[in-house]
Amino acid sequence: MRVFKFGGASVKDAEGVKNVVTVLSETGHENTVVVISAMGKTTNALEEVVNAYFKQPESFKSILADAETFHQAIIEELFEAPNTPVHKRVKELFGQCHTFLVNNRSPHEAFVYDQVVSFGELISTSIVCAYLNHVGIAAEWIDARACIKTDNFYRSAHLDWERTQSAIQSQVQGNKLKITQGFIGSDDNNFTTTLGREGSDYSAAIFAYCLGATDVTIWKDVPGVLNADPRVFDKTQLLHHISYQEAIELAFYGASVIHPKTLQPLQRKEIPLFVKSFLNPTESGTQVGKGVRMRPEIPCYIVKKGLSLLRLSTRDFSFVVEDNISDIFKLLHEHKMSVDLIQNSAISFSVCVNDKYQNMETLLHNLRARFDVQYTPDVMLYTIRHFEENSATAILKAHELVLEQRTLTTLQLVMK
Repeated sequence: MRVFKFGGASVKDAEGVKNVVTVLSETGHENTVVVISAMGKTTNALEEVVNAYFKQPESFKSILADAETFHQAIIEELFEAPNTPVHKRVKELFGQCHTFLVNNRSPHEAFVYDQVVSFGELISTSIVCAYLNHVGIAAEWIDARACIKTDNFYRSAHLDWERTQSAIQSQVQGNKLKITQGFIGSDDNNFTTTLGREGSDYSAAIFAYCLGATDVTIWKDVPGVLNADPRVFDKTQLLHHISYQEAIELAFYGASVIHPKTLQPLQRKEIPLFVKSFLNPTESGTQVGKGVRMRPEIPCYIVKKGLSLLRLSTRDFSFVVEDNISDIFKLLHEHKMSVDLIQNSAISFSVCVNDKYQNMETLLHNLRARFDVQYTPDVMLYTIRHFEENSATAILKAHELVLEQRTLTTLQLVMK
């Protein structure tokens, strides 16, 4: 059994869907599970629907209608006949989304987010599966919500591995090509949950682990894992081989090619991961595996934007030690802050966080009850793995340095 994952860029339009057929034709498609993301920028559009639902309730309908028009246009380009079953299926799914929003009584935005945004994957996989069957590649649509079982921590649900393994093994049987969704699962009450943005990679790893897959391939619009994001940095280079450990480090620091949780289940069963270009499927791309040295050995650059830096100090000049740090992390956890960097001295503590759930004001209020707090919003965190003496020169010239932290292998710079 193999597991493939195609992201939103690979199915952003009708030509992208046709190219998926090309990739599967060239690589083979028996004993394969294909995990697919929402088409193009659909997740962003559905996030706008959720935002409008809470802030401008009357406007969400037009945004949802635009998303439906986008998908119906792709269907019309793929299928010559009008009113095919997939036309009706996609119309039905958008209708379900609309009905949920009209009848919803929950005030919890994270819950609503998961119920709405998940339709992107349900719709994209319905279209791709229908097209594969249309061109003669027999494919079976699998509902990932019946396979991926989680708690109800909406927007970043935690996996129930035992229940998930049992569900996947019962749902995924036979040699026929399987098409399923990334990013989504369900809780004990069968409400839809999501695994976090870009969670489709993680979904692929979950299916691979539970099925004992021979390998996982993530199909991207880049030739493999690069030493930097080409949208941000010039003169990037392809990393041909990297170890699980190095890939986990890169993902932890924010490398966008691989989701941070993806490597852990693959490493446990030593399942190789390939990152390849869907534009050039026969090229080797990047292989991630056990005990593989990084080749070539060059600095790797990662940047996270839109973060916040908090500097805390005690008012009585007492040490910031275990009890204070424990209280700080408890508050960070309660306010759902994602921590990207920490640094402390005898009487101060600095932390760089991602305010994903917009809880910063409440957090600052609670922290200021005990500490003096300096708050610097909208900072950038640059991480350079395997840095050299002049690796950060261009970054330091372009921005103002706020905080620096380094180990033997990693340099991190908080910049404004």
